[in-house]
Amino acid sequence: MSNNVDPHFWHKAQSHLIRYGGRFESRIIERAKGSFVYDADQRPILDFTSGQMSSLLGHGHPEICEVVQGHIRDLDHLFSGMLSRPVVDLAQALAQTLPQTLCKSMFLSTGGEANEAAIKMAKLATGKYEVVGFAQSWHGMTGGAASATYSAGRKGYGPAAVGSFAIPAPYPYRPHFVKQGEMDWQGELDYAFALIDRQSSGSLAAFIAEPILSSGGLIDLPLGYLAALKRKCEERGMLLILDEAQTGIGRTGLMYAFERDGVVPDILTLSKTLGAGLPLSAVITSTPIEALCHERGFLFYTTHVSDPLPAAVGLKVLEIVQRDGLVARAKTAGAYLEKGLRGLQERFDCIGDVRGRGLLLGMEIVADRQSKLPAPELGAAITRECMNLGLSMNIVQLPGMGGVFRIAPPLTVSDSEIDLGLELLGKAIAKAL
Repeated sequence: MSNNVDPHFWHKAQSHLIRYGGRFESRIIERAKGSFVYDADQRPILDFTSGQMSSLLGHGHPEICEVVQGHIRDLDHLFSGMLSRPVVDLAQALAQTLPQTLCKSMFLSTGGEANEAAIKMAKLATGKYEVVGFAQSWHGMTGGAASATYSAGRKGYGPAAVGSFAIPAPYPYRPHFVKQGEMDWQGELDYAFALIDRQSSGSLAAFIAEPILSSGGLIDLPLGYLAALKRKCEERGMLLILDEAQTGIGRTGLMYAFERDGVVPDILTLSKTLGAGLPLSAVITSTPIEALCHERGFLFYTTHVSDPLPAAVGLKVLEIVQRDGLVARAKTAGAYLEKGLRGLQERFDCIGDVRGRGLLLGMEIVADRQSKLPAPELGAAITRECMNLGLSMNIVQLPGMGGVFRIAPPLTVSDSEIDLGLELLGKAIAKAL
């Protein structure tokens, strides 16, 4: 009998765990190393999602292990009002990777927490309260972050924060606005903000955006869009918050995705990739915004703000990414993976679109490319077949689009591992059809 079919384990899980989303995989994961996780039968499963899109350096990176072991022994957690060298050093190291204005950091645990703090800072700095996001966004599950999240989780919890607004994200594969046969994202943005202006009480504080909307179906904002969005914000006295939870620290082939567009946000949030799988997030802003918020009494004490252990991990992550050339590797490996996915697209009519940047790619599953009709059952079947074959894939199913696989292997993934993933994916699609 498979060790994954452990009746005592599954009885305990069913009896004592709160279910917090979709179903759990019917495998007990025992360990993880590099690009693979291993179940209770020691069966390798190629991890094409980097855990929860976070394990930037793969699982169990030896230098990260060394940092954690050292700090759990010597300096792990402190009172929130105390400072340690890892926290100050990480703040300086991040500033050195960013435009000069983004030089003030605060370190927290999760992306939702960082976005919560960023939204509070924007409201405090502007003296306003309305926050606009994308209708396909995911920024977290805490109060303010959840109010700016529109891809899921809005029903059944009562009203969101007052002043929460959404606009559609530009979606080239299924454009809503078309001009001369091409997607007219500028026209869509103009119309969206005209509607926001009509609904606003005159208290627009911030726009929060992901450069690539991941949980929203891997929608990559077109070149030029962020600059136009920044202008819309400036015209209204709004701050622009960029959430680079999944795009930051090299994943797209640049250290930060916003670099492609030449746009500097007023507030930047980082999380998943910064801790490479450990709970670490950051809020980064300018000296004037930090000073104004401090003057107005900014308060964001949490149990793990400025904790030294995760800060030391983040510092080591930055060192490894820069030392080992992993930003360039993400660009090269991403191009290799994208070429392979487009090869699968030529074989299978159910692959409607391949999109994304670097090692953050999306593959949209449809009934066929001509109709573009969503095929949720097919997407779910491919996901199951991938796992059966030893490939961990994540699919998001949203109204108005086909199921979209979010493909994000570690930056340390080898070409041979990419080849294996493509081979298994091809077999899974063929078996599911």
